[in-house]
This record gives sequence, structure tokens and C-alpha cells, in this order.
Amino acid sequence: MSNTNDPINSKVVIITGASSGLGEATARRLAARGARLVLAARREDRLSKLAEDLKAEGAEVTWQMTDVTDRNQVESLAATAKETFGRIDVLINNAGLMPLAPLDALKVDEWDQMVDVNIKGVMYGIAAVLPIMREQHSGHVINLSSVAGHKLFPGAAVYCATKYAVKALSEGLRMEAGDEIRSTNISPGAIDTELTSTITDPNAKQAADELYKVAIDSDAVARAIVYAIEQPADVDINEIILRPTAQEL
Repeated sequence: MSNTNDPINSKVVIITGASSGLGEATARRLAARGARLVLAARREDRLSKLAEDLKAEGAEVTWQMTDVTDRNQVESLAATAKETFGRIDVLINNAGLMPLAPLDALKVDEWDQMVDVNIKGVMYGIAAVLPIMREQHSGHVINLSSVAGHKLFPGAAVYCATKYAVKALSEGLRMEAGDEIRSTNISPGAIDTELTSTITDPNAKQAADELYKVAIDSDAVARAIVYAIEQPADVDINEIILRPTAQEL
């Protein structure tokens, strides 16, 4: 699907949360550049359909239903990638939730869910691939944070906390990884995905829907991810923040 001189051609890339939104858009972009993909998500039907679509276009793709809150499943995902393609070049920690609500709403179950998916899911991903990347003396971890990982918003304290944590994990990995493993933190603003569908608080949902009127296409983030991956090995794109031009916050 891509020429052999393309720096992305033949790279083995794991994408979590690949069944829709940013994950799906990124999978399509990388497949078009000749990457070998390992797609993961909880929705088996959508995941298998995406994989079949990409295979029909000539891509090398495997997929595995994965809940990133389960460390064993994430370890199994990394093992599948290694067994199928012999290596892991890139992990894109994309799976995430955004059930916004003010702290007074005491939606503690949603807090727990955000911590499990947005923070622990990222850590489990890093833990699963880091030994493999160390062994092969190369690798790249791309974590999806958010503008909310740089700026606090009323009604989003817990979500912001999880995305600040992702930013810290990305920077910590960069500092510890040495010159063989790259770390990139991608922080999107309002992007047209299913992210706001997890909001159960009516006031928070109304505020988010108002903000997301200016949302831009998921492919904008996919292009940023591709840009980070395609750089030569001695260039590490550490941080990308991107918003709709019309987004003020």
C-alpha cells in the first residue's frame, strides 16, 4: 500500500480504542502508508469490520478485543503483536472516556472508570510494550492526553486530573527512556468523536455539546500522530496540542 522508502511502511503499530473516532482515523491513515496494524477495542463488531475493510485495501492487520482496564488483556494484546509481526514499533494509547460532571454530583463510579481507562489503561499499555521495545532497542509510545491535560475546566476536574496524569506519564517515559525509545503526548481539543456520549450529567452534557459545535474531524489528530511517527529515529516529537481554530478554551 506504500512505497518501501516511506518511514512508516512496515512499522508495527498497536492502536487501542481503534473501533471509532481517533483510533479508526489513525488506523486508516497508517494503513494507507503501509503500517502493519494491531487494532484493539471492546466492540468486536466494529473492530472486525474495520480490520476487514483495511485488509480489503491491502493492509496487514490483526485485531483483538481488548479492555484496557484489564492488565492481562493488554499483555495478551502486546504478545499477539509480537507473535504476529515479530516486533512492536509503536503503541498508540488512545482508549479514553470523558463522563464530565461537577465534583458535587459525586459520580464516584464514573471517577473510578476514568481512572481505570484513562490512567491505568495507559500504564498497562506502557508496561506491556516497554520490555519488548527495550529488547529490540527501539520503540515509540504515543499517549492521547487532551487540552484538558493542560487547562482545568469547571465540571471536568476528574477528567482533567486523568489527562494531566497522562501528560506526566508521557514526560516521565521520555526522561527515562534514553535515546532508543520515543515518547509523544498528543493533546486534542474539541474533536468530532463519540467522547461526549459518555457524559451523564445534563448540565455538563449541555456545556460540552455547546463547545463541540466547533469540533473538527478526527483525521486532524490522525495526521498529527502520523507526523510524530514518521520523524527519523533521532527526532522525538514530545508534545502536540491541537484545537479547532474556533475553540477559545
